[in-house]
Amino acid sequence: MAIYKILFGTYTKRISKGLYEAELDTEKKLLQNPTLVGELTNPTYLAVSKANKVYAVENRDGQGGVVTFDNSVRPLAEIDAQLSEGSAPAYIGVDEARQLVYAGYYHRGTVEVYHINADGNLTLTDQWQNEGSGPRPEQGSSHIHFSNLTPDNRLVAVDLGADEVITFDVSDDGKLTEASRFTTEAGFGPRHIRFSPDGQYAYLLGELSSLLSVLKYNSEDGSFEHVQTASTIPADWTEHNGSAALRLSKDGHYIYASNRGHNSVAVFKVSNLGAEIERIQLISTEGEFPRDMNWDKDEQFLVVANQDTDNVSLYGRDSESGELTLLQKDFAIPEGVRVTFEY
Repeated sequence: MAIYKILFGTYTKRISKGLYEAELDTEKKLLQNPTLVGELTNPTYLAVSKANKVYAVENRDGQGGVVTFDNSVRPLAEIDAQLSEGSAPAYIGVDEARQLVYAGYYHRGTVEVYHINADGNLTLTDQWQNEGSGPRPEQGSSHIHFSNLTPDNRLVAVDLGADEVITFDVSDDGKLTEASRFTTEAGFGPRHIRFSPDGQYAYLLGELSSLLSVLKYNSEDGSFEHVQTASTIPADWTEHNGSAALRLSKDGHYIYASNRGHNSVAVFKVSNLGAEIERIQLISTEGEFPRDMNWDKDEQFLVVANQDTDNVSLYGRDSESGELTLLQKDFAIPEGVRVTFEY
């Protein structure tokens, strides 16, 4: 038996007050004890470092950016706030080896790099601006929706607005040098990317297209090559859908994608050494507009946050078949967006 703590990032447009924490009891197979641990404005994304610091997005007095918290105390204790004029990031990644934090700004079309100082404060080391657009109404300008590490410690940024995946070399002092640029099909609207355990393949989720693509990754120059694409929704689904979260099992055999609109999790089986995917299950999230989802370290349980219905669903995961089974659907977290297990 184990009890895991989970942090939930949220929007605060209706009833949420900020960051929440809950527990997963693996013996009872239940989520329990939801608690508000940090009052923030729209902390929709967060990351937890090995040093037990929480890096959360924040909007404050017309500014947006990254706020650092000490995660060892409750309520969370603010250490530092890196805020500037405009909106907050959509994604935060932590580079433990170089002690850097990467922030991808959706509305600004930028990637910012911060150094983690000994006192816990952040120092901006670089800022990169992208340009571009796509054919869909949501693609009027660059929208960075992901900025995190490749298996060979490059930085990869995913631009939903420009239909691009950009790879960077990163210096030890946090400077970016563009290494390669991959362009998807027009209107794909890429959102998140994951890599196979051996680093040979990447899986790119298209929010606007509800498609999942397999890409071959070339570690020599950081480039990508398209291999295959599959849909995250049924062929006869005609209503709006936007794919959101993407998870890959650590054995590389199964991929999970959440669908906002169809309100489901699509499960894909991976074969041919990572090069092929096949959708094997679509299961309801028992709520509306599922955003992020995450699992415990043994990948036995999957937690899915439904933003519009203020509930979180818990699933058991069969590691052999990859399929999910609903365990709990009525756990209350308001306007849930981000799901992060704490270890």
